Amino acid sequence: MIPVECYLVLSALLFFIGVFGFVTRRNLVAMLISVELVLNSVDLNFAVFNRLLFPGQLEGFFFTLFSIGVSAAETAVALAIIINVYRNYHSDQVNSIENMKF
Repeated sequence: MIPVECYLVLSALLFFIGVFGFVTRRNLVAMLISVELVLNSVDLNFAVFNRLLFPGQLEGFFFTLFSIGVSAAETAVALAIIINVYRNYHSDQVNSIENMKF
């Protein structure tokens, strides 16, 4: 059986890769993928802590499934926004949408 620490290290690695990608990238799609990496690390933590603290119960897994559903909806909305930005500005870079008016 794989120790819990390995899962937590993997989750921390996913989290920091996601944060680094979000901070350093200027492409909207790459930033969305980085946010998804952060959300996946949170989902992994839900499952690991459920297995560690409450081995016979399934609350962590239900939180994980709910979080996956929310992140899927968030991704669909974000992709729709990115497509509309690309149609209006012909670019998917963050710098191209800085001139947006209210």
